Amino acid sequence: MHSFFLPSAKFTGGKIIIKDPGQAHHIKRVLRLKEGNEIIIFNREGEKGLCVIASLDDEVALEIKSRLERKGKSKAGITVACAIPKKAKFDDIVDKLTQLGASRIIPLLTERVIVKLQGDKADCKRERWQKIACFSSEQSQRNSVPQVDLPKRLTEVLKISGEFDLKLIPTLEGKRKSLPEALGENRFRNILILIGPEGDFTPAEVRQAIGCGFTPVSLGNEVLRVDTAAIAVTGFIKLYENS
Repeated sequence: MHSFFLPSAKFTGGKIIIKDPGQAHHIKRVLRLKEGNEIIIFNREGEKGLCVIASLDDEVALEIKSRLERKGKSKAGITVACAIPKKAKFDDIVDKLTQLGASRIIPLLTERVIVKLQGDKADCKRERWQKIACFSSEQSQRNSVPQVDLPKRLTEVLKISGEFDLKLIPTLEGKRKSLPEALGENRFRNILILIGPEGDFTPAEVRQAIGCGFTPVSLGNEVLRVDTAAIAVTGFIKLYENS
């Protein structure tokens, strides 16, 4: 069944109106849904409702059929600060991390990141990535949509790292722990993962992160691409916390 994110949807009045032209077009022209079809609506609070399409005009009118029980929330909030890669599309990284349950995605600018985004270009990219996160949340029937930040420099991310109770930095050099060792038997509420660019973080950047309480970890003997590393770490943590 198709799901749609309406941030301000209320499930107390009996009806919901979809006013967004893009969503209305997607329902009518792309999915070719009809009056009487059932869909799921969820809002920014994670509330969900089963609705029936009542009419399809410029706006889509829905009748609320029933409230749905929320799925259990993720045991850990996972924030991934991922370097913007040169070749792999950050669009795909946002899509996959959303499916895996990341709660926040930060496009990361480091010394070795070649792609530079500033000003209006950064705003446009963030808006695009946020829409991808919304669509991916609908497709995977999540209870919420992850926040996608404007691109941040590593120093900016380190400044907010005190909000997290586990901080990991996969790197290729130096003394490192395996992911199971870093996670141990603990269960964390807020996890921050730094994913470096092609060529890895610089030694100075790794030292800065360690100084802010990050644990260096190894992802094995293979050198992973940026997108693969982000997906691998997030996927492992999701499996680990549900084991």
